[in-house]
This record gives sequence, C-alpha cells and structure tokens, in this order.
Amino acid sequence: MSELYLGRTAPRLKDWGGRLPVALVFPEAARHGLSTLGWQVVYRLLAGREELAVERFFWDPTSPRPRSVDSGRDLGLFPLVLFSLNFEGDFPTAIRLLQDADIPVRAEERQSWPMILAGGPLAFLNPFPILPALDGIFVGEAEAGLSAVMDNIANAWNSGGDKAAVLEDIAGLPGMLIPGKSIEPVRRLVDMSGSRTLHDPAYSCFVSSEAQFRDMLLLEVNRGCPYGCRFCAAGSIYKPPRHAELETLQEIVTRCAPQKVGLVGTALTDWPDLLPFLRWLQERKIKFSLSSLRADGLTDELLEFLRHTGTRSVTLALEGASRRLRQAMNKHFSEEAFLDAVTRISRLQFNTLKLYMITGWPDESEADWAEFESFLGSIEEARKMGQGNRKKGVELVSLSVSCLVPKAWTPLQWADIPEEDWFKKAMKRFKGAVGRFKGMRFAGENPGQARIQMFLARGGEEIFPCLERAAEIGLAEAVKEFDEMVRQVLHRPLDRESVFPWERLDVGVSRKFLYSEWTKYKHGMITPPCPESGCRECGVCGMDRFLSLPHGS
Repeated sequence: MSELYLGRTAPRLKDWGGRLPVALVFPEAARHGLSTLGWQVVYRLLAGREELAVERFFWDPTSPRPRSVDSGRDLGLFPLVLFSLNFEGDFPTAIRLLQDADIPVRAEERQSWPMILAGGPLAFLNPFPILPALDGIFVGEAEAGLSAVMDNIANAWNSGGDKAAVLEDIAGLPGMLIPGKSIEPVRRLVDMSGSRTLHDPAYSCFVSSEAQFRDMLLLEVNRGCPYGCRFCAAGSIYKPPRHAELETLQEIVTRCAPQKVGLVGTALTDWPDLLPFLRWLQERKIKFSLSSLRADGLTDELLEFLRHTGTRSVTLALEGASRRLRQAMNKHFSEEAFLDAVTRISRLQFNTLKLYMITGWPDESEADWAEFESFLGSIEEARKMGQGNRKKGVELVSLSVSCLVPKAWTPLQWADIPEEDWFKKAMKRFKGAVGRFKGMRFAGENPGQARIQMFLARGGEEIFPCLERAAEIGLAEAVKEFDEMVRQVLHRPLDRESVFPWERLDVGVSRKFLYSEWTKYKHGMITPPCPESGCRECGVCGMDRFLSLPHGS
C-alpha cells in the first residue's frame, strides 16, 4: 500500500485532464469519516495514483448540494462515485446525496456515467437494502483487489469507453458484485499475504481537531477476533484473526510523528506486544488511547502502566445480564476474573469504570435481570474492596445498555426479535437496578431507534422503497409509513431452511457452522476460540475451504 499520510495538510488537488475524477463519499458527518480507518485506507490506495483525481465528500445537512471538501465541486460532476458504507443508517443518507446532486437514484435509470459503486464493512455484511441504487459493490478488503477494479474503470473512462461495457468487464473481477452480471455468491476478498500476520495495518491519512477522535492517529493493532461470540459479525466477516507486528507499527508512528495514537482492534489485550508498544510510545512522549479491553487480559503490569501514564478510565464489556446468557452467546467470560479486575482497577485509583451490556437475547427473562441485579452488588463490593480504608478508588461505574441487533453472518441471524415494549421494560429494569447503588450511572439505547437498525440489518432489496422515502422525510417517519413492511422483515418466521438476502455473498464462514452455533446458543454450549494453528489446520467453520480457493472461484 502507498505510504500516503497527510496529517493536518490539505490534499493536493489534481487537474482532471487525462485523469478519472473519483468522488470518495463518506455518507456521515466529516468528524466520523476522519475517525474511520476503512475509508481512509481506500483514500490512501487511490489518492496516490496519478491517473485518478480523488476528492472527499461528507454528509453536510446545511449544504443544499453535496460538494467536495477539497475543491467545492458538485458531486454530480464526477463520473465515478464510491460510497463507503459503515452503518445501516448510511443507506438513506447515500440516497439523499444522489438526489441532491440530481443523479438518478436507481441504477436502472442511469444508462451512462456516473457509475455508482460501494464498499466498506456493510458491503460484505448486508448491502442489499441499497443495492437498487448501486451499479456494483466491492466485497471485501480494499487492499486485496480494489486496485484491479480501478485500473479497468480508469482505462475505460480515459479512452472514452462505455459504462455498460466497463460493468461487463469488472463483473468477473474478484470481489465484484455487479447485479445480473457477476456469478453469485460473490466471494469476499481477504488479504492473506501475511498469513496470520496483519502485514499492512490500517492507519489514519488525516489527523484533525474536527475528528470524533480529536488530534489522534488511529492505528490498527489487529483485525478479526478468535473468540467466536455468537452476536458479533466482526468475528465472521474479518476472519481469519490477524495481528500487526510491533516493528510495522513503530515504523508507521515514527514516519507520521503524531502527538497521540489511538489503538484500534477487537481484542487488544490478545496482542502480545501491547505493553512493549505502549512503553515505546511513552518513551517518545506520545499519548495513547485504547478501545475496550477484556477483563481476563488485564495484568497488574498493564493496569499499573496505564494508571501511571495518566489513564483515568477503563472500559470492559459485560455483554449479558446473567451467566446463562453469557455462556449461550459464547462470551468466554469469567465472573471471578471480571470482579478481580474491578478490585484491581479500584485499588489503582482509576476514576471511572465503563461497562457495556446488551439486552434482547433470545429467551432473556426476569430471572436473568434478577441475577444481574445481584451481580451489580458484587461489582460494588469489588469496587469497595479495592478502595480499602482509604475510600479512594473508582468513583463512578457507568453502565451503557444497548439493544441486540441480530447481524448477518452470525448464529443470531436466526433469532426472533422482541417487540419495542419488551425493550422498554428491560431498560426500565436495568435503570432501576443501577439506581440502587450510589456512584453508578445508567445510559440506555432508544429501543425505537434500535428497531430501525434491526429492520435495516435484516432487510433485503424489498425495503428499498422505504429507504427512498427515508431520504426525503427521515428514517423514523418512513418506518411509520412502512409499518407493515417493517413488521414482515422483523418478525417473519425463520427456520433452518430460511434463505437470507446476504447469502448472495460468501464471506467464508459456512451456513452449516453458523446454524450449529445457533443450536449451541439454545443449549448453552461453549465453542472454543480459534486455535493458534490457523484456519487451514482447524477446518471447523469453513474458512479452510474458503482460503484454499483461488480468487475468482
């Protein structure tokens, strides 16, 4: 990959003569795009190529027309528009951007240029709700094959080629889904040149005070997760799990010379070089920030280092209300290790302990909530034990509860979805439980907003009319108008033979494995994490078959 790093510097504008103008669109506010690694990886891949003139677009509701933040040019002037789709809520925003640029929304209405393509995490999760608006989708990791797609498009544009002919040409390229032209299921592209090593970790192109993570170089430590939590799509769509090498990350930091680094990964404490890397940063007086940590990976040495270097809060994922639920979801969670971590965190006088949890699990009941209330008491005891006679330690325990959104490519894609009133009852119960303890604070997700996300995550092309309407009046109002459709998508009966929209893709994990994991959920059975030997030696989930096939098979 190109070593392009701009930091706070504005990109160099290229003349369009002899180049393919590319609009790289992040359909959310700039602060989110500037804090999203995948979008910046694509920018790095494309912006350094001389035959391309790449410009950045974000969602700005105050602007009547979408314009490049680099040149001010209108989106409608670009022959190639690339959407980076990261969250389901991006769907109507992407449509709105096309509408505001006077670009026909439906692909069937665009016989000539512009060409509208999309990539990003949703492209290999479930992109099908927005498919009618797209000429095609790039499925997989950009590093593994996007360059070949761009070669074809750039050559065609610069030679005055026909859009329909280009779509025919790229339909057979690895990772490309061109509706009606590509052979399905389309295989996700994955960069395996480093085997178990993430040899080309993602890092920021831009550092900005406007970003959600202000003035911070984001750095990818690992990709994928070995633990196999049954609700987590990242464990499936980013297989196989890969770690970056210490020397690679040190080289990136040395070259970019940031003041602060944010480490990004699904299981940071699994990286054996985490503490050596943090010490290396400290020696260079570079500040750092970590995402959520696993309680069983918090050694005394790591905690003491974090506290000594000024970290004031620790974030841990609790996930489920009871031991039964955590076992069913394959959380690999030890209550003893968790409570011991709370005690040590309090003893070291961290100020805040942030806890995350999910509600809405299949068969979750009052008994699980009662157990959770008791466990909160154990957390309070662990906190006080750490404080000791000094009465100094964790001052605030903050619990954030979200609603379960069953995701594609997870065992819970077969799960029933509770009614909105059920989620409201659960949130009220958790809020009451937290309210019993001084020094604890509760924040719960809005169940209505969560159900909209569930609808978008589970739907297929049939929900596109709702998205078109949402682009005009907003998602909340649109789902009210399409209430019958929403209920059909959310509450249709599912069984072993049910076919899902996203099965037009092949992400590597087999349907047989996912259904066996769904069965294990219902029986509370544990599956061990991915072995160190790797996918080809394991052969359990189907990734061994997937990785053995050549691209394009």
